Amino acid sequence: MTSLNGQTAIVTGATSGIGAATAKAFVEAGARVVLSGRSARKADRIIAQIRAAGGEVSSFLGDVGEPGFSEALWDFAEATYGSVDVLANVAGTITRGDVTQTSDEEWRKNMTTNVDAVFYTSRTAVIRWRGEKRGGVIVNLASNVGLVGATELPAYCASKGAVVLLTKAMALDHAAEGIRVNALCPGAVDTPMLVSKHHKSGKTRQEVVAGNIASIPQGRIPTPDEIAQSMLFLATDASSHITGVALPIDGGYLAQ
Repeated sequence: MTSLNGQTAIVTGATSGIGAATAKAFVEAGARVVLSGRSARKADRIIAQIRAAGGEVSSFLGDVGEPGFSEALWDFAEATYGSVDVLANVAGTITRGDVTQTSDEEWRKNMTTNVDAVFYTSRTAVIRWRGEKRGGVIVNLASNVGLVGATELPAYCASKGAVVLLTKAMALDHAAEGIRVNALCPGAVDTPMLVSKHHKSGKTRQEVVAGNIASIPQGRIPTPDEIAQSMLFLATDASSHITGVALPIDGGYLAQ
């Protein structure tokens, strides 16, 4: 069943795009959700939307890539709702341009936000669940370019490839403890990130969108809500025998 009734979920990167859609999907499936992000204004807007629909939600804001933040986030979730059942690592960033166009700062930001944050929060989850002698579910947002290369995305590809293999390693380490760990690997998605930071290539928004559509066999770019439904599937007992998987959701892009 794709139900999270009575469960608590932490969703990072939950104040926009796929993260916000994931938080809403989890609440609609019956979960209590703790949003994590950096923008209080955006968090307040998402919380208002969820509460207006009758959902139970709260937020704990900060930089998920900072050591120590994940413990504070988990403490807040436990103090608010008693326990945590699902961790969805959605926070992410992207840098465009080849290696000569990628600064040290940009490289480090990709690794901190896309990899370190997943490591910190996942480690906290495993430690807490192990201490409680209970299982749990981790769903990491990777990317289809974490499975294959892509032009002008070396930092992003490297970071998402790391998330894929971190997912697999954790799944193997903790399967016997009842902890499932999977990754979702979207292609192009209709979010602000899709058309952001293209100044190095000189491409217009229209050119970026058209180029992505042309590369997808289905001939369209999915919405964040579509990706969130796959996140929900991996978070629930509907996927109870799935762990260590990096699931592409890209309209057939990787099948070519």
